[in-house]
Amino acid sequence: MSLSSKRWLISSKVAPEHLRQYRGMSPVLAQVLHNRGFTDPRAANEFLYSKEIKSSPFDMKGMNKAVARVRQAIKNREPIIVYGDFDADGVTSTVLLVSVLQSLNAVVKPYIPHRVDEGYGLNSHALKKLAAAGVKVVITVDCGIRSIDEVEDGKAAGLDLIVTDHHTIGPQVPDALAVLNPKQEDCKYPEDMLAGVGVAYRFAEALLTVANGTDRHKPTLTPEMLLDLVATGTVADLAPLNRPENRVLVRRGLEVLNRAQRPGIQALLDVAGLKPGGVSAMSIGFGIGPRINAAGRLESAMVAYDLLSCEDAQQALQWAEQLQALNTKRQDMTREAQETVRAQLEQQQEMDKPLIFASHHGFLPGIVGLVAGRLTEEFFRPTVVMELGEHESRASCRSIPQFDITHALDHCADLLVRHGGHASAAGFTVLNENIPALKKRLMDIAEDALQGQELLPNIEVDAELDVHHLSDELCAELTLLEPTGYHNPAPTFVSRNVRVLECRTVGKEGQHLKMRVARAGQPPLDAIGFNLGAWAAHKPDRVDLVYQLEMNEWNGRQSLQLNVQDIHRVGEH
Repeated sequence: MSLSSKRWLISSKVAPEHLRQYRGMSPVLAQVLHNRGFTDPRAANEFLYSKEIKSSPFDMKGMNKAVARVRQAIKNREPIIVYGDFDADGVTSTVLLVSVLQSLNAVVKPYIPHRVDEGYGLNSHALKKLAAAGVKVVITVDCGIRSIDEVEDGKAAGLDLIVTDHHTIGPQVPDALAVLNPKQEDCKYPEDMLAGVGVAYRFAEALLTVANGTDRHKPTLTPEMLLDLVATGTVADLAPLNRPENRVLVRRGLEVLNRAQRPGIQALLDVAGLKPGGVSAMSIGFGIGPRINAAGRLESAMVAYDLLSCEDAQQALQWAEQLQALNTKRQDMTREAQETVRAQLEQQQEMDKPLIFASHHGFLPGIVGLVAGRLTEEFFRPTVVMELGEHESRASCRSIPQFDITHALDHCADLLVRHGGHASAAGFTVLNENIPALKKRLMDIAEDALQGQELLPNIEVDAELDVHHLSDELCAELTLLEPTGYHNPAPTFVSRNVRVLECRTVGKEGQHLKMRVARAGQPPLDAIGFNLGAWAAHKPDRVDLVYQLEMNEWNGRQSLQLNVQDIHRVGEH
């Protein structure tokens, strides 16, 4: 029996005569680009090398109206609030827009709601409070597109609201003064998969463009200076990196981020053990993003805001160390909650259900999404994890490609106070009296949608390669695909009948696998398989490997290494 529980989906081999049309690259890179949907060699070349965004921010519906209202507020010294979300996308969006408005001499302050006290998105109480304090304009970033009632309450209190968001639009668009969301049906903007910070950036770009064209005092801030924030929010929020606009924003943003000109970024790199010049999209995903998110998950996201907007290096380091401590605490709490849910599922005999639905009074709202994500990864099922409140409860959901969780929640809207999200991640608030009915309905929807499917995680394999032909040169060429990440993963290959020379476990608990594999006429290749340590006890002489190529650096020396994703015994697959 195979130790693997993953299905290998190997891409069809493209005809050699077509691959030859991809000028200036190896057939392997051409095949990878073809697999990513770039079947036109010219489009593939543009994807690899383009650093320019061709669209104008003014192509976005509502942009002219939003810019005009903000300029009026600046001219009349009307107080503006940038109302953000408490995750990395929301925090970077808030820092970005506040800094731009400050550079334009606006009267502006940030407002990020507290996750526990106020919950996600716009809330009427906060809007009424802001209006009573004299605020005239509220600009949302990374939230607001489903806040129909809250926008009405804000308007009734005398506020002009500008909603900037990227989340899926519900049956109704809020009746705000202006709505910037490229997902609107009649919006002509060509890219509808920006992160919240991407939408905020285009708004900021429009404001700066007009100011530079008409104002006597030109802003000192340039769009380029904001791109470190854009890259951070885009990667942390899992915006798809196969989309040319996101790719350009992240590529250029990484160049800015690697200069670490922002004291908060330098401090974050210090506590994460990262060095300027060596930061990749993966560094954001695993090092920077989680630390920014930790603030809003456990305390106030304003700690992260203060860090990223701070101009003093010593103060920035203090904020970063606070985030580091919060992130460590968050990791511990997530692990404990995951074990609680696993025990709950076993006790209730729900391990084989099509959907995981778990709740507990002790869960913090800030970690339920992480726990849901871990459980979805472990069991490959859509997952709902709920923090039980006294009268109403909040939940985060994560899903698998076969099940659109937000679409499922839309079918439960009559049972929910509010909900929203994407196909793979969502959240909702529900009155406690409706929880049993909600659980049953979601289970029924999942049962119907997933019936007859073998639910196994897939590994998409780009090509089959001969292990003897792997080289440093190929590895270097594949870095042209960077930044890799969501929807533009690092290329993955399969090699058959690979001879294993050495095999042992590494890591504190022996959970990882370290191997050396043979190559004809060349030195053996090192291979590392994270969380594949169980294979060490079943060491066969020959295996089929799915892996990613990487350069391993040790004691100042670089060597080619296989990062093994999965293993089968020869002939099993």
